[in-house]
Amino acid sequence: MKDQQGSNRISSGVIAAVSAAVVAVGGGVAWFTSHSSNTPTPSNPSARIVQPAQPSTKQPGNEQTANVYWLTPKDKNIALVPQPVKVASVQPNQALEAAFQSLLAGPKGGTDSTTTIPKATKLLGVKAENDEVHVNLSEDFTSGGGSTSMMGRVGQVVYTATTLNPKAKVYIDVNGKPLDVLGGEGLELQQPLTRESFQKNYPL
Repeated sequence: MKDQQGSNRISSGVIAAVSAAVVAVGGGVAWFTSHSSNTPTPSNPSARIVQPAQPSTKQPGNEQTANVYWLTPKDKNIALVPQPVKVASVQPNQALEAAFQSLLAGPKGGTDSTTTIPKATKLLGVKAENDEVHVNLSEDFTSGGGSTSMMGRVGQVVYTATTLNPKAKVYIDVNGKPLDVLGGEGLELQQPLTRESFQKNYPL
């Protein structure tokens, strides 16, 4: 009788142990399954490198090369010499405006290029439309210099204004009024001006 009770105790203990083990394994499997489905997959650190870059406000297509024209002695005359300048052109006329700002700032040191445009000259406006370029300058543009100086500065304006469209017609205004006579010597301007008409009527 005692042996039977002992065997019953042993059987009960084994069953309890096995049951505990099954419960533990089942719980572990359930925990692993739940965490495997809920835990997000770790992000790949290298994926950040290949993410699309944010749009840039300055795109390659928004940059143009314009020519600013300086005066350089050539033989016994004066020649108009272009200097390429990269300018931003996000909005219409910005390229021309930047080119004229560079022109009015004057040539930088280290070159034999000069300008006859007075330093105090300011750009009041520039607009290109329908093969025409309208340039509005301050009154300082008309001060100082003889006929050669006057023709030189007009040539600089005409050629710089037509840098993006060499066939364009140029209208020069001073303080918003058409410039018909330039300088004390009375250089008459037949507007509109083109590169061709300048070479023909105002040789340097």
